[in-house]
Amino acid sequence: MRNIKLTFQYDGSNYSGWQRQKNTSRTIQGIAEFALMQIFKKKISLIGSGRSDIGVHALGQVANFKTASGLALSCLKQGLNSLLPADIKVTKAEFVAADFHARFKAKSKIYRYIINQKHYSVFLRNFVYFLPQPLQISAMQRAAQHLLGEHDFRSFQAAGSNIRAKAEKSSIRTIKRIKVYKVQSFILQLAPFPKKATASKNANFIYIDIEANGFLYRMARNIIGTLIEIGKKRYPPERIRRIIALKNRRFSGPTAPARGLFLMRVKY
Repeated sequence: MRNIKLTFQYDGSNYSGWQRQKNTSRTIQGIAEFALMQIFKKKISLIGSGRSDIGVHALGQVANFKTASGLALSCLKQGLNSLLPADIKVTKAEFVAADFHARFKAKSKIYRYIINQKHYSVFLRNFVYFLPQPLQISAMQRAAQHLLGEHDFRSFQAAGSNIRAKAEKSSIRTIKRIKVYKVQSFILQLAPFPKKATASKNANFIYIDIEANGFLYRMARNIIGTLIEIGKKRYPPERIRRIIALKNRRFSGPTAPARGLFLMRVKY
């Protein structure tokens, strides 16, 4: 048996997230598995690095599957991309060790959130959160530093009866890096955590990059929503420490819209 790792890029606007679901066929995983079934003439189950919500995008979602087929990787990639819709593509196909598991072997994930502050664009409406209100970037940057390290992030975990939230046995995670900075124009391919943020004070976009060893259900979007509240001066930057200590979702900010969030990379 060969273990094959696939890296996906997708626009999540028209899908119900990554995870296969019983009540809809409009998921990234479901559509990718159907394409694989057409190639291999049998059911293939993809193991994804993790779920993504409705409307969340990815430049580097990773999944793996095992097969006894001798099909060349180049033919697999080409075949998949000919069957997948235009908003889902495989950017890389590679052989990996037999014990590779896209979810359990992941060491960290990098997400990016993009806020458009200046000019609404119909062409970017599905990829950025348009928020024309002034935001104090320096306050958001100071607040972000309080999130670094290992903490119980229960205050940023989605509340309610969601199956995924219930399955998360521990709410302790480690945020390795977080950076809030301005960008002059929409540059999605900009590498995460650029060493220098050279945009002017009048830059149109705010980028927030977060790397953690794992994310709770909607943790990234709840962190972003809280940082936005701090940027609006509704909370002081130091409020983050208290929010973490309280371990209660009621005390953090609102959930930021999904459309501005991108899974940039999964590290192994």
